[in-house]
Amino acid sequence: MIRRASIILASLLAIALFSTTAFCDDKVEAENLISKATAVVNSFATDPDLEWFREKVKEAKAIMVIPQSIQGAFFIGGSGGSGALLRHEAESGTWGYPAFYTVGSLSFGLQFGGEASEIILLVMSERGMEKLLASSFKLGADITLAAGPVGGGAAAGTADVLSYARSKGAFAGVSLSGAVVKTKDKFNEAYYGQAVSPTDILIRKTVSNPQADQLRQDIASITGK
Repeated sequence: MIRRASIILASLLAIALFSTTAFCDDKVEAENLISKATAVVNSFATDPDLEWFREKVKEAKAIMVIPQSIQGAFFIGGSGGSGALLRHEAESGTWGYPAFYTVGSLSFGLQFGGEASEIILLVMSERGMEKLLASSFKLGADITLAAGPVGGGAAAGTADVLSYARSKGAFAGVSLSGAVVKTKDKFNEAYYGQAVSPTDILIRKTVSNPQADQLRQDIASITGK
């Protein structure tokens, strides 16, 4: 009986240690994502060819930064990455703290190769903002999506979300239509030290983390808000 109790206790301690380690790793990864997102925002903001992008940011209700989306293909193609979404708070004129998401898609066909892209999504409508509060939705199906080119376009004027992607320093109108967006709950919990939903972070504003203040300020410097 004592031996059995010792085994159970040892197992519980191992589980607790594993959970704590995983939680710490998630926090570090989330913090690294915010640091990379800050670098991407600054890079986009200073690109001389992206004046139209900077103008659209001023109209955006929220911005999602995906520092690295990996696109790979070997018969089955796919892409995926983690991103941070910040909402513009109209009442105060500031940008709120980030909620974390994953963005992924899958396609089939005879294809080879791989590529990494930096992506920024601009949420332009209330409908788009409402969908981001759900646990999962599909771009191009649940909300309309347009690839944001360097110059404007008719589709870009009516879309719920505009996407900008840069690969190897070149900007292109890359479509993410069909990509599934999901909340990354483990990052949200690790980053804020408690279980929180996107609504808690973006709407109720019940949590904060000063590590994201530089990112918030840099987005504000683009919009003048």
